[in-house]
Amino acid sequence: MANKAPIDGYVDPNIPNPNGDGDAPIIIYGYTPNLALAVLAIVLFLLLLLFHIFRLYTTRLYAFSILLIFTTLCEIVGYIFRLRSSPPPVGNPYAVINFIVQYFFIVCAPVFLSAAIYTTLTSFIGVLSRPDNADGGRKLSPLGLSKKTILGIFITSDVIATVVQVAGAALIGVSQSNRKSPVTANNILLAGLAFQVFSFLVFLVLLFIFLRNSKKVMMSTSTAEGGKGNMMQMYTVALVVSSVLVYLRTCFRLAETSQGIGGYASSHEAFFGALEFAPIVVAIGMLGWWHPGRLVGRNGLLSQGVNNGY
Repeated sequence: MANKAPIDGYVDPNIPNPNGDGDAPIIIYGYTPNLALAVLAIVLFLLLLLFHIFRLYTTRLYAFSILLIFTTLCEIVGYIFRLRSSPPPVGNPYAVINFIVQYFFIVCAPVFLSAAIYTTLTSFIGVLSRPDNADGGRKLSPLGLSKKTILGIFITSDVIATVVQVAGAALIGVSQSNRKSPVTANNILLAGLAFQVFSFLVFLVLLFIFLRNSKKVMMSTSTAEGGKGNMMQMYTVALVVSSVLVYLRTCFRLAETSQGIGGYASSHEAFFGALEFAPIVVAIGMLGWWHPGRLVGRNGLLSQGVNNGY
């Protein structure tokens, strides 16, 4: 009994707790998830899924498109379970399984999105490398890192960070269900998020080093290729903005978790909508509209003679 903690958390006065075997004594979210937000998210991510399937068909840029398709699928599943956490009769906000599953998929989705961003950077390194550059683009690659090294470092980092986060979120759900203190579980989640924020910050630094290294090549491409070079610059801007949006979302998650269970950020869904849902929707949409496959796909404008493998 020493580990038992008093009930400390949000309980919706308008929604009685069913007190089933899988129900927590509180609503772990810190609020009752909004039905309209969940429905809107499912619809938008479904449209983005169809959009990226179309892009896959037209560009044949397989790895990038498949990663974005997995991103949207994870978001859809996550928000379906968030929908199941909305008020009755649609859902049950006290059900622990709904919280854990929605957290798992909504947290895993940006991992695929980040991997797509990493592959885009490595594709741009390849396409902007001059044909006589036999070392795979190292002159443009940040810090001389190979494309495989960049992918390996950051994808591995994201997987580690995500596993730690999901473990922490699951332990929070179990702790709350058993009326135990979730502090240790929250600290595990916080560690995963802190590592992810650091890892993606390093990636952003490398991205801006690449932009600095490739500035002259982009300018010469714009002069020599005309519209094609200008398009390259537009797609690079889309890559940068999408990367910053993903980083913004991760920083929000870190700030939210650092406040602990029941903190101000975690108890107001408006923050979730503005800093989790919206940035991911915009980033996926931008990478669909300015799809790198239109430049470096099988029939891309700048792909002639360049084998990106993505």
